[in-house]
Amino acid sequence: MAIDATFWVAVSFIIFFGGLVYLKVPQKINEILNKLILDIKNEIDESEKLRSEAKILLDNAQKKLDTAQSTREEILRQAKKDGDNLIIELNDKFHKSSEIKKSLAENKINQMKDAAIKEIKDSSIKIAVDSVKNILTTSVDKSKLDKLFQKNLDETKEELKNINS
Repeated sequence: MAIDATFWVAVSFIIFFGGLVYLKVPQKINEILNKLILDIKNEIDESEKLRSEAKILLDNAQKKLDTAQSTREEILRQAKKDGDNLIIELNDKFHKSSEIKKSLAENKINQMKDAAIKEIKDSSIKIAVDSVKNILTTSVDKSKLDKLFQKNLDETKEELKNINS
């Protein structure tokens, strides 16, 4: 039997694998791989945990956003309602103020009219009295004076009745 190179390669192969088994290299490789697998599982579990926490935070943020949007819409709705009410209130105040000013102007006009009528009456009475005085001083005739006085008195009464009516 000739020992050739193939035999020695087979022997060295067996010795090499025997040395690996003797030094417990496959167990160490297995332990390292198991440790790496465990580390990867832990990282996966942690990432799943972080993902679930992120989902919870996202849901909370979405709820807050929805609440904020509904609050914003409610505030806008209330502001519009308040604005409309304010416009109506200011419009009512403006119309009331206009009516008050119109009423005051009408009252002032009526007062001025009444004062003018009174002044006209006073002036006509004064003219009538002056006329009577003038007639009395110029004419001495008693009968004529009585007739004229009576005539002026009747005219003055008639004028006063017309003015008062």
